[in-house]
Formats: sequence, C-alpha cells, structure tokens
Amino acid sequence: VYNSAPSWGVAVGDALGVAEPLLTQHLHQHQGQTFSFLGLRVPSPLSLVVNGKRPPGSALAPPRLALSNPSAPP
Repeated sequence: VYNSAPSWGVAVGDALGVAEPLLTQHLHQHQGQTFSFLGLRVPSPLSLVVNGKRPPGSALAPPRLALSNPSAPP
C-alpha cells in the first residue's frame, strides 16, 4: 500500500476491499536468475476498506519535501 503512514497497517486475518487495484506482472533478471511475481499496487490506504470500514485519515502518510543542491560544497 503506497503512501501509508508508518504507524498504520493491516493484520493477518483482516478482510480487505481494494477499489482501484493495479495488477502488474514483474519479470526481473539478476546474476543469471529470473524472478517473476505479481504485484498488486494500491495507491493509498484511503482507497481500501478494511474489515468493512475505511481507514482513518491518519493512515495516510504526511507529505514530505526534500531539497538538495548538487552544486553546494559538502
């Protein structure tokens, strides 16, 4: 679940409803080995239904702004 707060999560046995799933087949090769798996992307915890209820707004990760200046001296 993308954009979820670190303090939020689901537990084993929870019933999940996914409103806008994006199922993707991943195929990766590394050091002569091939790895293939399905990924189910959920853009936000707020698009889920967990045990019949919507998660609270606190389930969404707060926005962060990161700035860098590559030309600044270390």
